[in-house]
Amino acid sequence: MSQQPAVLKIENLHVGVEGVPILKGVDLEVRQGEVHALMGPNGSGKSTLAYALVGHPKYEITEGSISVDGSPINELDPCERARLGLFLAFQYPVTIPGVRVADFLRHAVTNIRNPDRKEGEELMKMREFRKELRETMKQLNIDEEFARRYLNDGFSGGEKKRMEILQLAMLKPRFAILDETDSGLDSDAVRVVSEGLSRLSGPHMGVLIITHHERLLEYNVPQHTHVMLAGRIVETGDASLAHDLHANGYAGVRERHPEAAAEEQAAKVQETTA
Repeated sequence: MSQQPAVLKIENLHVGVEGVPILKGVDLEVRQGEVHALMGPNGSGKSTLAYALVGHPKYEITEGSISVDGSPINELDPCERARLGLFLAFQYPVTIPGVRVADFLRHAVTNIRNPDRKEGEELMKMREFRKELRETMKQLNIDEEFARRYLNDGFSGGEKKRMEILQLAMLKPRFAILDETDSGLDSDAVRVVSEGLSRLSGPHMGVLIITHHERLLEYNVPQHTHVMLAGRIVETGDASLAHDLHANGYAGVRERHPEAAAEEQAAKVQETTA
């Protein structure tokens, strides 16, 4: 009997930042093996959803639930969520001078594969780790010299995003959330990142791609496309919806959902007068 795919389920999720409500009732299900695209104008709540999913302490869940295979994770810290198989590729990856890419990955991979490990206990065997890292970097067409550099220190925008894809490949999460991974990249860099993600996608990983553009979706065609407006998912369709949004923008979405559009406009006015 084949194992059922794991499910990341979001129900009626409300999230605020410093007392300001951002998400206002988000419902979404992502299964392993599925590719979802989440699109929407700036300020609609896309990145807030990403950070809330992985447990960023700044983003307070005020109502609703997040669960993996029926087990709620609202109260879990980011490390516990990572061990359950959640991964976030950042829009703006953090630089850590003095920490080499290989050392960072060896610690991260060990902690994911051995959740009960305590700090100071033995890491993954060096020979085993190096072999896997080299094979993975070869698969992604990343030069081995990359592993000797300090984490994101002096990296170009494209190199930082390739580092996120390398982490994704080594950690093998059940659910990958990519927060505007194509942001700030030229066409060649987007193609490299897109192809890397496409190589890693498969039946054991559910993918949620947060994007403004269609470029990242050319190699990673979504089965489901969702549109956020004013902190809610207001429309869901297939890949053709992403193509329509790329071609025509969000004017039609606002016309079809006037109440959400009015909330969006009110929030903009509030920001300018605050």
